Amino acid sequence: MTMVDDLAEFVVEASWTKISEESKNALKIRVLDSLGCALGAINASPVNEVKSLISEFGGKPLCSLIGGGRTSPERAALYNGALVRYLDFNDAYLAKGESCHPSDNLSSVLAAVEYAGGNGKDLLTSLAVAYQVQCRLSEVAPVRSHGFDHTTQGAYAVASGVSRALNLKKEKTMNAIAISGTAFNSLRVTRTGEISNWKGLAYPNTAWGATNTTFLAMHGITGPREVFEGNKGFMDAIAGKFSIDWRKENLEKVKETFLKKYNAEVHAQSALEALLELREENELDYHKVQNINVKIFDVAYNIIGGGEEGNKHRVRTKEEADHSLPYLIAVALIDGEVYPTQFNEKRIVSKDVQNLLRKVTIEPDETYSSLFPQSIACKVIVQLKDGDILEKEKKDYEGYRTRPMNWEDAGKKFEHLASSTIDEDAMHEAVSFIKNLESKEVTELFEILGELDPLNR
Repeated sequence: MTMVDDLAEFVVEASWTKISEESKNALKIRVLDSLGCALGAINASPVNEVKSLISEFGGKPLCSLIGGGRTSPERAALYNGALVRYLDFNDAYLAKGESCHPSDNLSSVLAAVEYAGGNGKDLLTSLAVAYQVQCRLSEVAPVRSHGFDHTTQGAYAVASGVSRALNLKKEKTMNAIAISGTAFNSLRVTRTGEISNWKGLAYPNTAWGATNTTFLAMHGITGPREVFEGNKGFMDAIAGKFSIDWRKENLEKVKETFLKKYNAEVHAQSALEALLELREENELDYHKVQNINVKIFDVAYNIIGGGEEGNKHRVRTKEEADHSLPYLIAVALIDGEVYPTQFNEKRIVSKDVQNLLRKVTIEPDETYSSLFPQSIACKVIVQLKDGDILEKEKKDYEGYRTRPMNWEDAGKKFEHLASSTIDEDAMHEAVSFIKNLESKEVTELFEILGELDPLNR
């Protein structure tokens, strides 16, 4: 028996009854959060270009698009995935050598469940499968240090979730996972140096491709059974040796994921909370600031602080801004919040924030690094021009797995993001619907979201 055989058996045997009530609730909150992110991105230019391409090329109208329209399942996975991912505001999971955003799998699972005529229980069960696969592979087989992107493990997660949604038998599930894992190994350059639109589209592209390969497997196409441990397979070529006994796995990993409080890269969340609390407690005027120093764990320093993944003081685009801790700290201090508004092109290049971000320095701290990922600790130190020093230390933030968001918190975030797209009644209806998703039909969800074609509003 190969590892992919065991994984396929795990997928096939996954059921609603095997998920705890706590995890069921966590899954529904993450669906709500993801749809809020999607509605908040409905008019984003790169997402509109994806929609334009889908409209040009067509696709049999089997699955719904958020905001209106229908297309084929794999194209629905691409577009809806782009909506969920574009703001970089959806959920996250942190392991020692890897981070990922498991709700990136929602678009593929949603399309597959709708195609198969499934219900809310099918959606949540399939999503739980995808969460488990991606989070566990991120733990035991991180690829970032080898130059590969977290979407690499995502290919296995998408294929697993879609296979469960389509109710594929073990052999076809195995083939779907094997093909997807072989075909979609993305480079980490996506998130280093000069960051492009592809940062927000890399996982939707994997969702598109792995959804398509799962349908190919459903139609009988076979894949390399030794995708994990074989000659030139995932272990040999990329990740190194690792083991997971899928026969002992559960569907509870979703409880270790968490929501973002701020529209910023995940490792920035605790530093932003510290800075904003200092701002409020001291009525802090950015004009009075001499400099700001952030001491933080090494992973944050390397990804968003100017370490391994490039200069973070050169910020010109939305993609660079939400992955620059100096920019995020500066704009939070000036504006008092970090939401999509802070990533408007004019806001990014404004003199006030550009000048202030150059006064922000980021330093890795050995003690904070040793606590990661159980803690995402940091200290923010603000030196004022009059010589006074303000500082605040954080171990986590409101939203992290140690202080998780509840329905009320998640609902407020959803309404904030969705308010520019759907009316108040529709927002309340959506929250109520998702709270009771296990008793609903998936097709009803798109009726609530309405016909909001972003190209024609």
